[in-house]
Amino acid sequence: MAYRVTLIPGDGTGPEIMKTVREVVDATGVKIDWEIQEAGADVAEKYGTPLPPAVLESVRRNKVAIKGPITTPIGTGFRSVNVALRKELDLYVCLRPCKSYKGVRSKYQDIDLVVVRENTEDLYAGIEWPVGAPESKEVIRLSQNRIREDSAISIKPISRTGSRRIVKFAFDYAVKNGRRKVTAVTKANIMKCTDGLFFDAAREVAKSYEGKIEYEERLIDNMCMQLVQKPELYDVIVLPNLYGDILSDLCAGLVGGLGVAPGANYGDGLAVFEAIHGSAPKYTGQNKVNPSACLLSAMMMLEYLGETAAARRMEQAIAEIFAEGRSVTYDMKPHRDDPTAVGTSQMGQAIIAGMNRAAAAPAAGKKA
Repeated sequence: MAYRVTLIPGDGTGPEIMKTVREVVDATGVKIDWEIQEAGADVAEKYGTPLPPAVLESVRRNKVAIKGPITTPIGTGFRSVNVALRKELDLYVCLRPCKSYKGVRSKYQDIDLVVVRENTEDLYAGIEWPVGAPESKEVIRLSQNRIREDSAISIKPISRTGSRRIVKFAFDYAVKNGRRKVTAVTKANIMKCTDGLFFDAAREVAKSYEGKIEYEERLIDNMCMQLVQKPELYDVIVLPNLYGDILSDLCAGLVGGLGVAPGANYGDGLAVFEAIHGSAPKYTGQNKVNPSACLLSAMMMLEYLGETAAARRMEQAIAEIFAEGRSVTYDMKPHRDDPTAVGTSQMGQAIIAGMNRAAAAPAAGKKA
């Protein structure tokens, strides 16, 4: 029986990337009934919103979705389709593995980190008011004028419930995947109430895993330096929303950039898979953008569906393409104007060819 999965092509270069992703996933042999749902800036006028209700209904119904890059306007307009999806579906976990692959240019080697980011609280909760709003004035009054009168205000909520469940996910992930350590990261020396609560909840959860998984704490500024100097000391890293967003990009930089950085969002019984990078609208329709991050996110989706063998075949074929360095997009070449660079779809076809060769090899050996 086929799995039914919601596919959100996204906007900008999203649709062409996700076409390639769909072709590669189908080539693994796993039967998937794709339910296409539109979201993003390109459909906002058509539906009156970049996130139509049908998208949320589809994900709730199918339980699994994969999403292409979606443009987030800066400063104005709809806040973010990505953030809205996480909030509406209570996808409280953002999981971002950062793993080195041979052939991907980086100053580091043998990186294998997993960032577990809380997705629904912190400054990304979206509780904010502009300068002069009644709510801003009230907060300024309550601060006893420690805040300037011409300030916009953002609220940073962190709950014990939200903190406990994200830390528990990090520990459970570590146990399931044979990891050795969980590091909780905040700025609790300054934000003693909110970040302090996160650490307090993390310590409570960690007690249940004593003897199984090591637990430690770091401050966010020090952690950034530690990851640049000695990333090999770290394993699973769990953080509140904003720090997790920033640190996941830093970790992606350790392994070659956002172009090879997959991601997944989990809630209770729901999962939405996506790349970290943006929609690169200036390259729309040029068959140019690297599909690797979305392909690796699809690989994570196959793992989630229990199709572990297919996920491994797909990852192996992607890794071989990286290592060979021939059928890759311009950004993965030593020089970006390299005339041997291939397009999005051609890279996908090379990965499919690699999977087909791997599937044929055992049969050929058996015949001999």
